[in-house]
Parts: sequence; structure tokens; C-alpha cells
Amino acid sequence: MKLKKGRRSRKLRGSRYHGKSAKKHKGKGTSGGKGMSGSGKRADQKKTYVLRYRWPYFGKKARIKEKKQRKKKGSKQINIGDIQKKYKPGEIDLSEYKVLGEGEIKDCFIIKARGFSKQAREKIEKAGGKIIVLKVRKRGEEEKKSEKKKDIKEKKTEEIKEVEEKEDMREDLEKEKKLLEKKKTE
Repeated sequence: MKLKKGRRSRKLRGSRYHGKSAKKHKGKGTSGGKGMSGSGKRADQKKTYVLRYRWPYFGKKARIKEKKQRKKKGSKQINIGDIQKKYKPGEIDLSEYKVLGEGEIKDCFIIKARGFSKQAREKIEKAGGKIIVLKVRKRGEEEKKSEKKKDIKEKKTEEIKEVEEKEDMREDLEKEKKLLEKKKTE
């Protein structure tokens, strides 16, 4: 009578490498082991580690649309209601901010800002205030301006040199005239 031959992996249970030189022959597949490989979302042997050090790991995460997630560098925003609370009526410099239309404004403000929403413009003008939109400089514009400044400096130095040369020539002419007059009188 033949006995059922057991699986080799059952016989070698408990040994580290199952008679081979690596983990691949244990009969459990190649998933799992070192690191987070093969952990999936239900790996009981890694749950304690995950809960302690890698939280939040379990569950689904909603992806936020790039448009909502992305914010421009240096774009600070302030609402009209906050301006009414924080500032006294008069001229205000909010050069780093964009003014939004949430809230109410009662006093007369003259606001300098990077930008205004439509509602904010309407509400400020209804209250008798004024809007001054500041231009935002881009990196390329700053470089162009510095080049223009250099060109202007060079032109000024050239003009100064020309003026000095003309003055020197005038002085020389005046000296020559004086010498000629002296010779005539003698």
C-alpha cells in the first residue's frame, strides 16, 4: 500500500531557506519578506510596523486635482471683510496680496494690490474706494531691466565724455583767440 507523499515544503517548515540558498524555494511565492514588498493592504505580519511608523498606509486616498492643489508662488489672498476688520480707512498697500470679494466693506479704502476679483472691485467702488493694480514682475523682466540700466549707464558715460571733450575744445579755442588778439595788439 502506497502512503501519500507529503509536500517537501511541509517537511522543511521552520528552516530558513528550505534546503536552498535563498528564500525563493519555500513554497510561499516570492511576495513578502524584507521591506514593504508584498505587504499589500492586509499584511498581518507588517501591521504593527505600519501602524507605528508608516501611518496613514491603509485605506484609499482620493487624489486632489492638480488645479486645486497647485498654488502660485507668493500668491497670498485676502478678503474684503478681513480688510474692513484689520485696517483703518485710507490708503493701504497690499502689494503681495490678491483681494477677494468675500465679506462686506463699508468704509472708503484706496487699495494697492497685485490683483482683484470682480466682486471685490464692485464692492470697493460701491463703497467709494479706489483700486490700484500693481504689475507683477517676472524673472525675465528683471533681467531685461538690469540690462537697460547698464545700457543707460554706458550712454551717460559716453555723453559725459563727449561733453568734456567739447569743453576742452572750447577752452583751447578761447586760448588761441586770446593769443591772436595779443599778437594783433602788439
